[in-house]
Amino acid sequence: MGSGQVTDWQGKHVTVAGLGVSGVPAAKVLHGLGAKVTVVNDGDDARAREQAAELEALGVTVRLGDGATLPDGTELIVTAPGWKPDKPLFAAADAAGVPVWGDVELAWRLRKPGAADWLAVTGTNGKTTTVQMLASILEAAGLRTAAVGNIGVSLLDAVLGDEEYDVLAVELSSYQLHWAPSLRAHSAAVLNLAPDHLDWHGSMEAYAKDKGRIYEGNRVACVYNVADKATEDLVREADVEEGCRAVGFTFGTPGPSQLGVVEGLLVDRAFVENRQKNAQELAEVADVKPAAPHNIANALAAAALARAYGVPAGAVREGLRNFTPDAHRIAHVADVDGVAYVDDSKATNTHAAQASLAAYDSVVWIAGGLAKGATFDELVAEAAKRLRGAVLIGRDRELIREALARHAPEVPVVDLGRTDTGAMLQAVQEARRLARPGDTVLLAPACASMDMFANYNKRGDAFAQAVRELGA
Repeated sequence: MGSGQVTDWQGKHVTVAGLGVSGVPAAKVLHGLGAKVTVVNDGDDARAREQAAELEALGVTVRLGDGATLPDGTELIVTAPGWKPDKPLFAAADAAGVPVWGDVELAWRLRKPGAADWLAVTGTNGKTTTVQMLASILEAAGLRTAAVGNIGVSLLDAVLGDEEYDVLAVELSSYQLHWAPSLRAHSAAVLNLAPDHLDWHGSMEAYAKDKGRIYEGNRVACVYNVADKATEDLVREADVEEGCRAVGFTFGTPGPSQLGVVEGLLVDRAFVENRQKNAQELAEVADVKPAAPHNIANALAAAALARAYGVPAGAVREGLRNFTPDAHRIAHVADVDGVAYVDDSKATNTHAAQASLAAYDSVVWIAGGLAKGATFDELVAEAAKRLRGAVLIGRDRELIREALARHAPEVPVVDLGRTDTGAMLQAVQEARRLARPGDTVLLAPACASMDMFANYNKRGDAFAQAVRELGA
């Protein structure tokens, strides 16, 4: 199975690693194409048995409780993106010379002739927002598109369904990129790089390398973040098609071959005639919702990819104006007694929280949860001058408290030991006590939520409910 399209799946022995959101559709698609499919899965719980029964009814073989052994005769493995590269199954595949693809690779290989181009986005933070902004801009240009990949429509549905697309806005995680060796996007962006998922990749270097795969074979533009040199380094290392350009986005004044900000305007000096002298106005900063610095960076990255695809300036403005951000992303909940309450529960790591804190001058910060191996010194040192106070919740709050003691000893800290359902209400009440008119009470936890809440959405909902009770 080389790099070309695999046209004849009839009778091919394919092993799908993992059930879940990508494994089940992959197994169904491959079975429908005539492959002999075996699904292997580590777990054997009620959910897995339910999914297994559904697949077995179609004639797919499912092995629960053993994801380590390579089934006899396997010619290809299609893996769920979350399976770590050091799994015994992959070592066995390597020894047997069996290729391993992810669901993204499978979707890429199954595209129909003349299929839609892919504009691809990765990065530690901001991927989903950027891809949604990009899809909104492409729609405003009259193109048939969808936000797909790690969000929205599944990639397999997008490439195999009846809906015909001109171009797809594709969000890709580092996991998905690791297992997608032949993916070649029209143009791609790496928004930023910060330590994340290192337990999966094994090192920052391996994580960056997997992110950088998104640039391989790009035809028109490799979009990078001027403020994050690591993203530009990845462009330099990429093997791209002749004529493909490096295009930077910056929160400052753009140089030639960059998009940036000048006097409240988003401007393009990359996709214009005579870019040494000329710039094209794309939109106003006020067209970006919310107009926090990191979100303007997302908008510039989305605009750069759209412009690489030939979208006119007017559609960039219209697309950004039409875009509504997802819940729990710097969402303004209410003003109470001259204090703004903002829900950024989606800030589940330090890099996202840093961007969120940077958007406000004076903050009472509600933080804490599951740290996932993160350290908080850099985040706290950077934010110290903005902090009016901090209220800490969750299992690993002590790590944040210690960083505050080291880098912001004068900032008052309330440490809440409770983890019951009333904890968030008390956190908001304590934050109100610390805040002054003109301040922002910001939920930007810098941690995952699962120690206290089902997910970050539920955590954000609890915050918003607590703020509404204050207002009442």
